[in-house]
Amino acid sequence: MTRQKEEFVPMEEGKVKMYVCGPTVYDYIHIGNARPYVVFDTVRRYLEYKGYEVTYVQNFTDVDDKIINRANKEGKTMAEISNKYIEEAFRDADGLNVKRATVHPRVTEEMDGIIAMVQTLIDKGFAYEDHGTVYYDTKKFPEYGKLSRKNLDELIAGASERVTIDDAKKNPTDFVLWKPKKEGEPSWTSPWGEGRPGWHIECSVMSKHHLGDTFDIHAGGEDLIFPHHENEIAQSEAANGCTFARYWLHNGFITVDNEKMSKSLGNFFTVRDIAKHFPYEVIRFFILNGHYRSPINFSDELMKACQNGLERIKNARKELNFYIKNVADTKMTAEEAAKEAELNGYKEQFEAAMDDDFNTADAVSAIYELVRFSNTEIKAGASKEFAEKIQDMLDHLCGVLGVAEVAEEEVSDEDVAKIEALIAEHQAAPHLRLLQKRLAKEVTVMVHSEEDYNAAVDASNILFGNATSDALRKLDEDTLLAVFEGVPQFEISRDALAEGVKAVDLFVDNAAVFASKGEMRKLVQGGGVSLNKEKLTAFDQVITTADLLDEKYLLVQRGKKNYFLLIAK
Repeated sequence: MTRQKEEFVPMEEGKVKMYVCGPTVYDYIHIGNARPYVVFDTVRRYLEYKGYEVTYVQNFTDVDDKIINRANKEGKTMAEISNKYIEEAFRDADGLNVKRATVHPRVTEEMDGIIAMVQTLIDKGFAYEDHGTVYYDTKKFPEYGKLSRKNLDELIAGASERVTIDDAKKNPTDFVLWKPKKEGEPSWTSPWGEGRPGWHIECSVMSKHHLGDTFDIHAGGEDLIFPHHENEIAQSEAANGCTFARYWLHNGFITVDNEKMSKSLGNFFTVRDIAKHFPYEVIRFFILNGHYRSPINFSDELMKACQNGLERIKNARKELNFYIKNVADTKMTAEEAAKEAELNGYKEQFEAAMDDDFNTADAVSAIYELVRFSNTEIKAGASKEFAEKIQDMLDHLCGVLGVAEVAEEEVSDEDVAKIEALIAEHQAAPHLRLLQKRLAKEVTVMVHSEEDYNAAVDASNILFGNATSDALRKLDEDTLLAVFEGVPQFEISRDALAEGVKAVDLFVDNAAVFASKGEMRKLVQGGGVSLNKEKLTAFDQVITTADLLDEKYLLVQRGKKNYFLLIAK
C-alpha cells in the first residue's frame, strides 16, 4: 500500500496467508496469465523455503460475459466451457511447474457468501439497489483510491467526461455488485431477484472464506490495481470493518517484440502456442529472468537465450549427479573445507536477492555462479562429500525457483546388466572407462524399443572403433546440431556444421583431444582439404563451439566410421 519495500512481518508467526487473482476461464491461458502464475508460485516457494507454512489461494472466475458468450457460440453450457478451460489451465500450470494452490475456489461455489456480503454492504449503507442491480457507493468509502493513488473527485470528473452516466448510479465511479438476469444467461436467486454477481465482489468473498477478514499478501497483475483491487478493498473493508490485505504484490506487463500484446496486432500468444516451440520449463525460466515488478519483453531471441541458460544449469546438475554416483566415497579435503565459505556465499547471494523483494533475476545470477563453481570443482576431482554439498545447495536453490529439474534416470535392471556386460567384454584403457560408463548411461536413458537398445549397445562400442550399425545413423549432424544450439555465443547452420564435421573427420581416430583451434586448423590444412573462406569460417564455428562446450562428449558417424569425441579446451 505504501509503494515501498517494507520488512515482511506475517500476522501469525511462522504462517502466511496469500491470495492470488486467477484467470477467467473462457480460453487457454496466455503468456500474460503465465507471469503471475509463475511469479507468485515462486514467492510461495521461497516463503516455504524460509520455513513459513503458506496457505495459498488462487481462484478461477467461472462466471463472466466472455464465458457466457463462448458457451452460446459453441452451443454449450457455461459450466462445460469453464470446466474445460480450468482443466486446460491446470495442464499448463503443471507444465510450468506451478504447485497447486492450497485451494482453488470457483465463483459458482461461493454464491451464498457473495449474496451475504452484498446484503451486508446494503445494510451498512455502502451499497444501494435499483431494479435488481446493486451498486457500490464509492463516495461512502472515504479511502477509495488509496491503492491506485487515484483521487475520487478526479475519477468522477473524468468519468463524467468520458461516458454517459447511468441514471441509476449515484456517482459515475459506482460499480456493480449484483446484476439482474438476462435472456440466455445463468442466474441465481437473491433478495434482489434472479441474477449473478459483478466481477469485483467474488475475490472479496473467496479471500474472506478461505483466509479470513484480513490476510497477509494479495497478489496479481499490474492491470488489476485499478479498478479490481481498488474495488476489492472498498468492498471488504466496508463489509468487514478492518484492513483487507496487509501487503500487495503486482507483477509488470509482458510485451511482445516491444509491443503491447493484442489480438488485433496478431502478437497474442497462449502458453500452449509457445509450448509448441519452447518447453514449458523455458517459459518459466524466461519469466523469472526479470524482476516481477518490471515489464519484460517476449521474443524468440530472448527465449532462445533463456533456453541456452537453462540447459547450462541442467547440464551442470547432470554432470554433478553422474560424478557423485561414480566417484569413490571420499571425505572432504582441508582445501575443500576452506572453500565451504565460498560455497555458502552463493547461497547467501541467492537469499539476499530473494529477500530484496523477490529479485529472481539476481537469484538466477547466483545460481549461474554456483554452476561455475560446481563445474570447476568436479573437473578438479572433488571429493564425494564436497560434491554432495554442492549438489544439495544446487538442488535447493533450483527448487526454490522451480527450474532446471533433472528427471531421475528410468533404466531397467536388465538394461543396466546388458551395458555392464558389454563394458566387461572389452579391455578399455583405464582413462576411458568412466567415459564409456557415462555414454552408456546417457544413451540407455532413451531406450524405449529393441532398436533403441541396439543403438545404445552400438554407441558403447564406439570407443573401440568396432561398431558399424545403421541404428547409429541418427547420431550424426542432428545430434551435433542439437548440442551446438545449446551454446548461446552464436548460431550454427546445418551446412556449416556438415563442413566442420568433414574437417574433424580428417584427423579423428577412435578418440581425440582437441588442444586448440589453431592446432586443429593446421592438422586439417595438412590433410589436403581445401578450405575456402566460407568453409574455414564454418570450421572455426564448429571448433569454437567445441571450446565453449568445455568437456562434452559427442557421438559422430561419417560414412562407415564411428567416432566418440572428447572435446576439451
